[in-house]
This record gives sequence, structure tokens and C-alpha cells, in this order.
Amino acid sequence: MAIKITIMSTKGGVGKTTQSANLGGILADLGQRVLLVDADIQPTLSSYFTLTYLAKHGLSALITNPDQGDVISHIDIANLDLIVSDDPEGALQNWILHTPDGRVRLKHILRRFDDDYDFILIDTQGAVGPLQDAAVLAADMLLSPIPPEILSAREFTRGTLGMLERLHPMTHLGAPVGPLFGLIYRMDRTIDAKRIAQELRREAAPSRGQIRILDTIIPATVAYREAATSRIPVHRWEQRRSGPSASARETMLALVQELFPHLGDVDLP
Repeated sequence: MAIKITIMSTKGGVGKTTQSANLGGILADLGQRVLLVDADIQPTLSSYFTLTYLAKHGLSALITNPDQGDVISHIDIANLDLIVSDDPEGALQNWILHTPDGRVRLKHILRRFDDDYDFILIDTQGAVGPLQDAAVLAADMLLSPIPPEILSAREFTRGTLGMLERLHPMTHLGAPVGPLFGLIYRMDRTIDAKRIAQELRREAAPSRGQIRILDTIIPATVAYREAATSRIPVHRWEQRRSGPSASARETMLALVQELFPHLGDVDLP
């Protein structure tokens, strides 16, 4: 059965798409079968990698017409596929809102891919709405990038955690909200960033495991931006690094090991 991870935040510009692409890329290079799902009306993930095949349909068609065929696009990376965003005007939001099972439909639809993939990663928009609700409820676990600056930290505390509390009653409809992992993202070496990171860990502690700030930290280095420009996963772009920060390869391997301990000790060829 595929493990479904939704990369989410109620704040835009925190690194969700970059993290979705890089996590999917390294899992694929580790031999895992990965499906990326672009659930953002701004289809950034859909154009992140080079496609070798563009399917006729995408996420909107899949949700509104589950029997729709030809929804899987292929990326020029082995083991990595994609369901593109195909709703530039945002009509899917309204459809989900006014359909009785709209918010839980994606959860049930994605089960059809369980035999074909080991992981399904869902990228989301940086705003609360029916489509983000559907993506959150479809997941076994949630990953939220949090830049260590005060506005992002406040939005994580207020917006993201508030959204999870609002969706908690969906448990009674067979769609429990999965555990949330906070990923400190674009960490610089300032005292203020370290203070905010420490505060985030303190605020997550009382949740008894439902919310956890990961030990792995994504540093503020240019490698992640350069890799996106070159349309390749960051672990391929920066395999070694001189200086105090770990290389992107080392960082992404540490993230995989922390998130998915069932994979055991992983390493790239």
C-alpha cells in the first residue's frame, strides 16, 4: 500500500513545491516507486521536471470523473510519475465545496494507485480551501516546511495547526488527520533563526507526537534554487559540499531516514 504524504502549509512561499519535488526525486533514486500529485492551481510542480509523456488529463478530471483514464504523466527520472494540475481557473475548489463527499473523495480515489506506487506525494497551495482540505485528508502523514522567521512561525502556529483542528471531526467520516511533521526550511546561521526554531520545538512538544518538529533541517543554501533551475533533484545537483552545512545529498538522505525508518539504512548508488 502506498504511503501518502501531503506537503502543506497555510502560508505561501515556504518551499512546499521544492520540497515535494526533492523528496520525490530522492525516493525515486532510492528505488521507490513515486507518484507526485500537483494539487495547486498554480501548476509549479507540474513544470518542475522535464516530462517524457504528458497525460491527456490531470487532477481535476480525476477527482470529478474517477473513471477518467490517461491521468499519469511520466517524468524523465526512473520511478517518478506525476498527476498534473489542470485547473487554472480554480473551478475544482467550488466543485469540492458543493459535492457531498468532495473533501474525502481524493482519499478514496488515490487508493487505486496503491499497487503501482510505494509513495504518493501531494503538493498543495498556500491557502486554506476545499482543495487543500481534500489533500490533507487524503494523507497518511503531513509535512509542513517552516522557514525560521517570525511570520512563518506564527502562521504555522495559528493557521496550519488551526486548520488541522478544524478538520479533526472528519475522523468520523473515515478520514482521520495524519500526524504532522514540521520541517525547518531555509535555516540560516543567525541567532534569531535559532531562537525561532527552538520556540517551534517547544510549542510542538505538548501535542504528544501528533505534531513533531523534525531533527533534519534544510539549510539556506543556493543549491536548492540552482537544482530547481536545472530541473533536477537537489541531491543530484549537490553531492558534496565544503563548509559547515551538510551537502544536499546528505541532508535529503537524513530526511528520508527520519521520515521513513521502515526503509532502513538508505544510501544512493
